Amino acid sequence: MAIDLRGFFQATDPSRTLFLNQDTDKKYYIDFSSVRGGDIIGKLKQKITFFKPDEPTCTLFTGHIGCGKSTELIRLQAELEKLGFHVVYFESSDDLEMTDVDIADVLLAIARRVSQSLDKITLGETHKFNDLLLGAWKVLNSEVTGIKTKVPVVGDVGVSVEQEKLSLSVGIGEITTKIKSDPTLREKINQYLAPQKIKLLEAINQELLQPAIAKLKQQGKNGLVVIVDNLDRIDNRPKSWGRPQQEYLFVDQGEYLTKLNCHLVYTMPLSLKFSNDYGMLTQRFPEDPKVLPMVPLHWPDGRVHEQGMELMQQMVLARAFPDLQPEQRLDKISEIFDSADTLKRLCILSGGHVRDLLRLLNSWIMEEMALPLTRNTLEQVIRSRRNEMILPISEEEWQLLRHVQQKKKVSDDHGYQKLIRSRFVFEYRDGGESWFDVNPILIGAKEMGG
Repeated sequence: MAIDLRGFFQATDPSRTLFLNQDTDKKYYIDFSSVRGGDIIGKLKQKITFFKPDEPTCTLFTGHIGCGKSTELIRLQAELEKLGFHVVYFESSDDLEMTDVDIADVLLAIARRVSQSLDKITLGETHKFNDLLLGAWKVLNSEVTGIKTKVPVVGDVGVSVEQEKLSLSVGIGEITTKIKSDPTLREKINQYLAPQKIKLLEAINQELLQPAIAKLKQQGKNGLVVIVDNLDRIDNRPKSWGRPQQEYLFVDQGEYLTKLNCHLVYTMPLSLKFSNDYGMLTQRFPEDPKVLPMVPLHWPDGRVHEQGMELMQQMVLARAFPDLQPEQRLDKISEIFDSADTLKRLCILSGGHVRDLLRLLNSWIMEEMALPLTRNTLEQVIRSRRNEMILPISEEEWQLLRHVQQKKKVSDDHGYQKLIRSRFVFEYRDGGESWFDVNPILIGAKEMGG
């Protein structure tokens, strides 16, 4: 049966996150843990379920944007739910303005999402939260906004008149929706909440998390886990006083991120690992960040990494033949590509970056508009992608890139931070040790000697 070109194109959509509780997505999933330096998600699950099921935990999870963190975190959610945990997973970019994030914004987003997920559970009185939210409403409705209105009655911030209790998700949601799109309001709310971070944490812990966990355990659950995805995407522009936003949130305010009394997993920008403040960051959190590295396709000495190459090919073939076994898929390569070497070439050029591979493949399908896909068209797609990538690279950065290619190392230098954030340099793991290499698409550039 011929492959449906449109179906194959849709299956390789690079913006799509796999949800492993769906049968189709489960067939697309490839477990790369054997070549990524171990099963990071498995170890994280053990920490929550075996070692510290009844104590709060806090883990930072990082890796290149697009390397598969969200898919792995959704796998963690599914496995924890099977083991009786109530898991709140959300993408922080839906709740926060990523160019301007403060610690109070993150805490409010977590409180909103947790209370939203517990709508069937009746919690006790929330006096501290009521006071904070009503204070926030006074700020929103002050002369600063240019609109003079009365302070809302409790019913306006999500209180059920019948029960006289605050629906936190509605109350917080109304506030966060207003401030997300208005930087002036956002600044005023953060000025109001910043001195009250301790009160805000106490309100979340005492009036939301602790009673929620107690109710969940009465229902037979083992605990509460909050997974805050996409926090690694916050912009690194300086705050008004000059501090880069990523360092401000994870280093200066990192202690507050750890103080919520439940199991927490946050995604963190990979570039912070190469910040001069990284040592300080590791002191703010109970353990070092967990890194999801690239899938290695070659060893530091240039030899092909056979296992990594096999798994990366399977990721491509599974999108075309999800119902076949891995060995059977290999017999079908000629139905999609003009040769097995062409598929290997695609994998090598991705550098082991999952989303970049899908992005190249997706563009290739659109360009070719027919199967099998040919090597010539792939090279055209690569040249076009390379031309886009090299435009912002300075001569100093080319020097750094040539250094990485030769030494397979980086340092805690701001130049390297940008190269890693821009996905010009990738990190790999082998036996607990890291090594680095240049994005293979750039290696063909004349500035690299290609």
